[in-house]
Amino acid sequence: MAPILLDGEHLTLDDVERVARHGEAVALDPAARPKVEAARRVIESALADGRPIYGVSTGFGPLSDVFVGAADREALQRNLLRSHAIGIGDPIGEAETRATVLLRANVLAKGYSGVRPEIIDLLCELLNRRVHPIIPERGSVGASGDLAPLAHLALVLIGEGEARHRGERLSGAEALRRTGLVPVTLKAKEGLALVNGTCGMTGIGALALNRAERLVRLADVAGAMTLEALRGSQIPFDERLQAVRPHPGQAISARNLRSLLQDSEVMVSHKDCGKIQDSYTLRCIPQVHGAVREVLAFAQVTVTRELNAATDNPLIFPESGDILSGGNFHGHPVALPLDALAMALAGLCGFSERRIERLVNPLLSDLPAFLVKASGLHSGFMVAQISAASLVSEAKLLASPASVDSIPTSGSKEDFVSMGWLAAVKLAQIVDRLAAILALEFLCAAQGLDFLRPLKPGRGVLSVYELLRRHVTHLEEDRVLRHDLDRILPLLEDGSLLAAAEGVAGPLA
Repeated sequence: MAPILLDGEHLTLDDVERVARHGEAVALDPAARPKVEAARRVIESALADGRPIYGVSTGFGPLSDVFVGAADREALQRNLLRSHAIGIGDPIGEAETRATVLLRANVLAKGYSGVRPEIIDLLCELLNRRVHPIIPERGSVGASGDLAPLAHLALVLIGEGEARHRGERLSGAEALRRTGLVPVTLKAKEGLALVNGTCGMTGIGALALNRAERLVRLADVAGAMTLEALRGSQIPFDERLQAVRPHPGQAISARNLRSLLQDSEVMVSHKDCGKIQDSYTLRCIPQVHGAVREVLAFAQVTVTRELNAATDNPLIFPESGDILSGGNFHGHPVALPLDALAMALAGLCGFSERRIERLVNPLLSDLPAFLVKASGLHSGFMVAQISAASLVSEAKLLASPASVDSIPTSGSKEDFVSMGWLAAVKLAQIVDRLAAILALEFLCAAQGLDFLRPLKPGRGVLSVYELLRRHVTHLEEDRVLRHDLDRILPLLEDGSLLAAAEGVAGPLA
């Protein structure tokens, strides 16, 4: 398979997924190489002319007024990596590390950073040979970008720091040696170009967005299955209701529900039951899920734009020879949509948990208490709801926006920071909790449908139900439900559940 070519212009969220999670190869696009080289020539020409350049012939941050002579400029770049590599805590995951390396390579490939092409080539080879720098999870305020995390990444390029290779934690030098790679000696501007920018928060955020997109569609599936199990009405999903409140996300969710519920024998069985209205968590699925969809779409547009943005400082414009200092490294454009999505997904967590409560609570359903026939002797799914409630509370706490919590840094040179890295990390943690809550809802809803047999649910719901039952049997008596959850969660993450629904109901937007 041909590698994904990086040119700083065309990287997609899907590309990030393919490289970060599935190990696809990457390379610098040959068409981008001349632009990268042209920007490098501007740097070298400016140095030859004695022009002062931030971070090239000066110190960094509040030390930008300190001149650094020609003899010390390579040491300046090396010292930058060493001094900034002070991240705290456990390393970020392998996929998140790969996404960060990928985005750093892609940004440099755009041709405005002034690095030599061999720097980009080496970043690509870290990915291709599965050399994964150890990047601690904490220590970035998203101000001049993700300085500490990216410094840990960049150290490996010069044969320092630490990396994982084939499951083993090694020194950066040893990881390069084992994979046949040679460390680079950084030239002027290159250390700064490697650590300055939003690649960490954007990479982590991109992967969280990809997972969130799948889970938002699965939330419609889970909602449809619960609706069937509780014998709710599909009238609220009528196309005419959506048309007079024309929010696109709402219309999409309602359309998904209509497709999933098509040909439902369960729905027909209680058509004339006399119930007027369902609870909000059933009746308002299009409104709530749809609103989340629209926030997700906003985040996807913004993060996709950021994947192909020049985010370091200063930036080099080869056409004019100008070297311009600015603020493209600031993480606020990324932090705000990630924070917004975190709040939206935390709400979706709570919405799903309330449906679980309706399934297990005999006062709210016509089903056996806690979804088990011999309740009392058996507790059934009682604690499944408790676990979901715990996860919801965690999601709510994590949803507190990071972007409003600025703390001045670097001698107040960086006097308003984005906290974009924290926004991305928190979002990923909320996505983890949403996946688990939806898995619990699927378990409970499938159990509820068992009590309605031989009536069949809608085609899309039935296909998902049958897949679930191939992995987890009906609960007749108490067993360790954690094992059931462990069997279901991978089906959400690998796309199996979604594929089962879409295979008969058609594509779910």
